[in-house]
Amino acid sequence: MRAPFAAALLLSAIASPALAQTPPATIGQQYVPAPWWMRDPVIASIGYVRVELQANRAGFSATFQVVDRSVADASRKAADQVRALSQTLAAYGVEKVRVETSLSTQPLYDQYRDENGILRDNTRADRIERYQAQATVSLSVRDIALLERIYATVVASQPNSISQVYFNLEPDNVAKTNLAGAAMRDARTRAEAAAQNAGATLGSVRVIDPTGRACQTDVLAGWPSYGSGASQATTVDEMVVTGSRARAEMAMAPPPPPPPPAPGQAPSEAQIEAARLALQPPLQTLTDQACVVYGLN
Repeated sequence: MRAPFAAALLLSAIASPALAQTPPATIGQQYVPAPWWMRDPVIASIGYVRVELQANRAGFSATFQVVDRSVADASRKAADQVRALSQTLAAYGVEKVRVETSLSTQPLYDQYRDENGILRDNTRADRIERYQAQATVSLSVRDIALLERIYATVVASQPNSISQVYFNLEPDNVAKTNLAGAAMRDARTRAEAAAQNAGATLGSVRVIDPTGRACQTDVLAGWPSYGSGASQATTVDEMVVTGSRARAEMAMAPPPPPPPPAPGQAPSEAQIEAARLALQPPLQTLTDQACVVYGLN
C-alpha cells in the first residue's frame, strides 16, 4: 500500500511546477479567478506621462568624388580632399563630434550601344577608362551647440554631396529616473481623483509595478490578457525631467571657440561663416508608464 501512495506523492510533486505555470484563465471564460489583490475593493491606476525634450544628437555625411585614370591617383586625391576636413573636425574631440572616414573606388568602363540603342558598359578589365574614388565623411554630433558650425565647415569644404541632417534624442539616466518618478506621482493623482469622484477614499498601496502591466489586466475577459493601458498622457514640464535649465543656459552661453586650423586645404573662417545655416534641433517626445494598485476605504 505504501508504494502506490509514494508514487502518487512523487507524481504530484513533479506535476505541480508545470501546473503553477499554467495561466489561471483563458480569454472568454465565463468565470475568471481574480488576482489576490482584488479580494477587497481596489483601484488600479496607470500613471502615464510625456515630456518634450530637445534632440541632443545629430548626424549627417558628406561625399567627395574624384575621377582619374589611375586607381592610385584617384584614391590619393580623394583622400587629400577629406584629410584636412577630418583633422579640423577631430580637433573638437570625440566627446563632441565623432568622425568616420571611408574610401572606396570603382572602375568606369568604356560604353557602347547595343542593337536596341541602349547604352551599356563594356565590363571587361581591358576596357576600363577611368577610376572613380569616393571618400565619405560620416559625422555624429554629440554637442548640439556645435552643429551649425560643423555643418558649415563641411559645406565650405565643397563636397560633391551632403546628406540630410537627422536628429535623435538620447536621454540621460537622470531624465529617465525623473520621468519614471513622474509616472508614479501621476498614478496617485489619477487614483485620488477617481476615488473622490466615486465617493471613496484612497487606501494603502497593494501593488507597485513600474512596467505598468499589472494595471492592464482585464478581469472580465480573462485576466492573463493585457490591454493597451492609459490612452491620454499627462504632460510633464521639462524642468521636472531634466532637473536643470540646460537649454536656456546653452542658448545664453557664448559660441564655442573654433578648433585649431588643420594643415592643408581646410576652409577658412570666412568660408565657414558664409556657409552657416540655421539648424534647429526638433523637440522629441519621451513617455513612461507606471501602475499602482490602491485599496479603497
